[in-house]
Amino acid sequence: MTRSHRTATTRGSTRSTLRGADDQSTRPADSQASWFGAEDPVDLIGPPSDLPGIASDPSAYIRLYRAFLAARAAVGLIVVAGIATSTLLERGEFNPQLMAVASVYAVLAVVWWWWPSQRTLRGSGELGLSSRQSLATVGVDLVFFGLLNQLDRNININPAALMALPVLMASVLMPRFMALGAAAAATLILLGTAIVDNLLRNNLGSSLPSAGLTGFGLFAVALVVSELSSRLAREQRSARGNMALARQQAQLNRLVIDEMPEGVLVVDRQGQVRTANPSARKLLSAHGHTAPAPFQLRGVPAWAPLVKTIEEAFAGTRRLHDDSREILLTFDDQTRRGLRLRLKFTRSRHQQHHDDVCVVFLEDLRLIHARARQDKLAAMGRMSAGVAHEIRNPLAAIAQANALLAEDATQPTQQRLTTMVADNVERLKRIVDDILTVAPGLRPPSPAIDLETVLRALIDEWQGLHPQVRAGQLLKLDLHGLPPRELGPPAMVRFEPDHLRRVMVNLLDNALRHGSGHTESIVVSAQWIGNPDTVPQIMVSVFSDGTPMATDVERSLFEPFFSTRSRGTGLGLYICRELCEQHGATIDYRSHPPTQKHRTEFYILMPVAEPNSPLP
Repeated sequence: MTRSHRTATTRGSTRSTLRGADDQSTRPADSQASWFGAEDPVDLIGPPSDLPGIASDPSAYIRLYRAFLAARAAVGLIVVAGIATSTLLERGEFNPQLMAVASVYAVLAVVWWWWPSQRTLRGSGELGLSSRQSLATVGVDLVFFGLLNQLDRNININPAALMALPVLMASVLMPRFMALGAAAAATLILLGTAIVDNLLRNNLGSSLPSAGLTGFGLFAVALVVSELSSRLAREQRSARGNMALARQQAQLNRLVIDEMPEGVLVVDRQGQVRTANPSARKLLSAHGHTAPAPFQLRGVPAWAPLVKTIEEAFAGTRRLHDDSREILLTFDDQTRRGLRLRLKFTRSRHQQHHDDVCVVFLEDLRLIHARARQDKLAAMGRMSAGVAHEIRNPLAAIAQANALLAEDATQPTQQRLTTMVADNVERLKRIVDDILTVAPGLRPPSPAIDLETVLRALIDEWQGLHPQVRAGQLLKLDLHGLPPRELGPPAMVRFEPDHLRRVMVNLLDNALRHGSGHTESIVVSAQWIGNPDTVPQIMVSVFSDGTPMATDVERSLFEPFFSTRSRGTGLGLYICRELCEQHGATIDYRSHPPTQKHRTEFYILMPVAEPNSPLP
């Protein structure tokens, strides 16, 4: 009972104290915050204004109430056993009235403890003892303990020890004025019993001071327990409020880290990744994402440069500044990805000379270079769009004047000159159109299209423009990676059909130009890529059996005005990338090992549209 009483002192406060503390508290929706240490899934419900502050946790309140009921049952059984044992040992006169009162109290206490309705809260989550519960516990205790004290003649039951139980229960589970009322009732019972007993014996002065001191002690217990309970309740609400704020801050930090475009890894000395955001898991995989953390970096050949860099950083002595390094990862399919690492260390609390955890920030070098070029291209793009608009008018005048000259050109030399002018005018028009295509501006939302149907149509159209492709069977279309149409809706992506046609025609022209010209030297495939952590995507690849590009050429593939042909504008792949980005897709290039026939691949990753998206 001592431990139960110490736990019980955590409740009880005045109505005003509770209101003031409750206004300043933050109630977390997690019962694990209870300082009783239990893990109960019951949601937290605020206490009524006249209840102690610790009642903000229904599960804690129920446990404490049940503990007092169990203590009452135990006290009742102990009193019965004590009376019986005392009677047998002392061989005194058996007092049937005393045994009957003790037995009735023990039975009532056990039944009330066992009764199912006393295991849950009354009402709809309301905390506090009802009038029936108060009378059945504190009221019954006061009445029966008073009767036991009055009927006791030989057993000499200690009234203070028995009266302490209802006073403690009222102090913990009821408002303070109810606790003081229980102490007053217990004191009056003790005084009344002492007066009646001692008047009958003409010995009023012997036991009346003892009863008065016991009553004073009960009042002191009620006040002290209530005050301690109020203070502990305020401290608990403050701690739980801080814990709720800490949980909220942790959730915000986790949300920010998960949404960061920069990869974040938390790695220990053993190479174990404790935390990895989606961006980091994507950068560590050729396609899709790696498994969620925790996972081991060591043992994967593609991650060997990363492991080596982290180990060297752990073994280094400089820890005052962030360590920035660049590495190159080569995956199993020979896909390469350059990464820039920034490492930051946290020092363990128990180790004075060793760093415990390394926080690694990962960035794709291509994105870094792209951002560096973006500032230059932004100003150049605005200028180019303005220049393109200004060129259109004089270009139209040149074309019209050349047409007039062509009408009067009779000599072969003049006709050749007018033809050269017309060809170059058309070339300038195409350049102007290309520049205006990627110029910034408001664009309508991308429609949802049936990718398989669109691919078949545009490839048939492209083969019609290149008869040698159809005649030599140079192109193979592989759509087995898409979901079968017989089993469900077709694969839908959001892309403007004319823009997708332009991108695919550019890639097919490049594959035809650099391919060997043998049978199936060009392969177009579409594959569904599903991942539980990300939006499903469809990858459309254009393979060619041509020679892979050099590293310096690959680095500048998607830059504007970069071309390996003497008469190329250098805007083809740049326009393809801009068109893909407008529709939320990405385009990239990778080379494959010599063991594969088709060593060069341009691939487009397009997010899958919802099945109920409207068709164009």
